[in-house]
Amino acid sequence: MKAFSFIASRALQGVIVMLGVSAIVFFALFLTGDPAALMMPPDASRAEIEAFRQAMGFNDPVWVQYGRFLGGVLTGELGNSLRFQRPALDLLLERLPATALLACVALLWSSLFGFLLGTIAAVRKNSAIDFSIRVISLLGQAIPVFWLALLLIIVFSLKLRWLPSSGIGTVWQLIMPSIALGAYYLSAITRLVRASLIEVLGENYIRTARAKGITSRRIIIHHALRNALIPVITVQGMYFASLLGGALVTEIIFAWPGIGRLAVESIQNRDFPVVQAVVLFAALIFVVVNFLVDLAYVWLNPRIRL
Repeated sequence: MKAFSFIASRALQGVIVMLGVSAIVFFALFLTGDPAALMMPPDASRAEIEAFRQAMGFNDPVWVQYGRFLGGVLTGELGNSLRFQRPALDLLLERLPATALLACVALLWSSLFGFLLGTIAAVRKNSAIDFSIRVISLLGQAIPVFWLALLLIIVFSLKLRWLPSSGIGTVWQLIMPSIALGAYYLSAITRLVRASLIEVLGENYIRTARAKGITSRRIIIHHALRNALIPVITVQGMYFASLLGGALVTEIIFAWPGIGRLAVESIQNRDFPVVQAVVLFAALIFVVVNFLVDLAYVWLNPRIRL
């Protein structure tokens, strides 16, 4: 019963968040005063703007427009792209596989190496290996993504000619974008695993396990890592949500046809129905991932539900 109420409360919080995001996304169009003039080209005539306003229903009261917008969100009708004259949701779903592929590969390799390096650094605390790993992690978080992406292109595409600099379709085209995107997360996960594992290794039950003669490998794998995973899962969940929401810089630099690039192109072309769809999708991803992280919390440590 307690677990059910815990899950229900988290689900209700997610619904409230989505309602708030939908309101912000909708009313942001009215910040300039006239959404029809904002969405039409700068050289549009007054008659064209008025016809567009009538077609989009902007002459109706704001609360009627928001109700219509909210109904469309609930039914998956997010409007048509002004540029492509196609449903905005269809355009979003077309770009989703590319972003999902890039996000999964970037998070997978950064998580694997992050867990490995963080565990080694925690076990070899204050050693030369630990110091080296901490320096590398600090550099990884300090280097901007766009700078690393451009450096990879210059070295591996222009100088060595080993890898293609843009596009999608082959494994070789995936390597540099995933490295540029995952480098920051590798550093963050490494530092977080190290800090969390060092804290857990100092607990009394770890000392008791060592006193009983349990090997260090078994203590780390079966006792320490499970409790150290809780803060790491939170960070990974947020990272994955942000990656699925669209890695703007990486997708633009490598001409990767994902959601982030779609959002930038839509903003440049004043295609606000698509922008609204992207923002709502990104918010939904964050809400769903947060909910799954909460469920993982309960599985890792049932005391959290209390």
